[in-house]
Amino acid sequence: MCGRTSCHLPRDVLTRACAYQDRRGQQRLPEWRDPDKYCPSYNKSPQSNSPVLLSRLHFEKDADSSERIIAPMRWGLVPSWFKESDPSKLQFSTTNCRSDTIMEKRSFKSGSTGAADSPENWEKVWDNWRLLTMAGIFDCWEPPEGGDVLYSYTIITVDSCKGLSDIHHRMPAILDGEEAVSKWLDFGEVSTQEALKLIHSTENITFHAVSSVVNNSRNNTPECLAPVDLVVKKELKASGSSQRMLQWLATKSPKKEDSKTPQKEESDVPQWSSQFLQKSSLPTKRGTAGLLEQWLKREKEEEPVAKRPYSQ
Repeated sequence: MCGRTSCHLPRDVLTRACAYQDRRGQQRLPEWRDPDKYCPSYNKSPQSNSPVLLSRLHFEKDADSSERIIAPMRWGLVPSWFKESDPSKLQFSTTNCRSDTIMEKRSFKSGSTGAADSPENWEKVWDNWRLLTMAGIFDCWEPPEGGDVLYSYTIITVDSCKGLSDIHHRMPAILDGEEAVSKWLDFGEVSTQEALKLIHSTENITFHAVSSVVNNSRNNTPECLAPVDLVVKKELKASGSSQRMLQWLATKSPKKEDSKTPQKEESDVPQWSSQFLQKSSLPTKRGTAGLLEQWLKREKEEEPVAKRPYSQ
């Protein structure tokens, strides 16, 4: 369902946009984990890294679960039980996970279930904009032969709201407001069952159509996010052959003649550079039927001798 996101804010701006209040009501900024792995982009696709907001308690045993960390993670969850050495060999897609099966599928059963929020599509938090926070879950995979651990995530999807249903039957599970974000992340105080009540569709969203340039993940420019007008029709450019045909139709097509205008002696057959079309000595016939009859008769006259009936 969700195959493209955007996260193009500079790191310091993104940090300030994720400001929050901890359990004691103090205003705080989240700390980064592996900040060098964050790469701003207008066009993020599956298997790329995106910033994920989550509780500090996932990384520090005695931490306050209301404190937050931002960690770049791979989009497309690789479950901790995966035994291959190459994550790309995972035989099924984990870019999204359905809210109605999240507790049933083995892929999403891990200690982090219901404990991560993945904010994509970052926008300005000033001028009436705020972050689009989408609920997700993450996992930590260790290569069987050793090496760096891989943190990855998936976006939870729900039935589309009325406004989006004509575009797709699924939409991301959006955490609408700071209270919802806090409850989703604070797994130390909020049970999984309570957190799952936050997963539902919402109409509190605006959207617009964008150019097909976003379909290529190598494109990374503001054009990927720029609104396009679906009503504007693209002007078609005639090819060279089409232009010649249009020119011929404009000059050679039959027209109703003025009775006072003398008839032209020249045939209306177009003078194409073909060895099969010669000037006709037959009287000119106006209209499409006349041209077709002349052409068919000429084809018959020029038929190879071998194909004509033999006669004495």
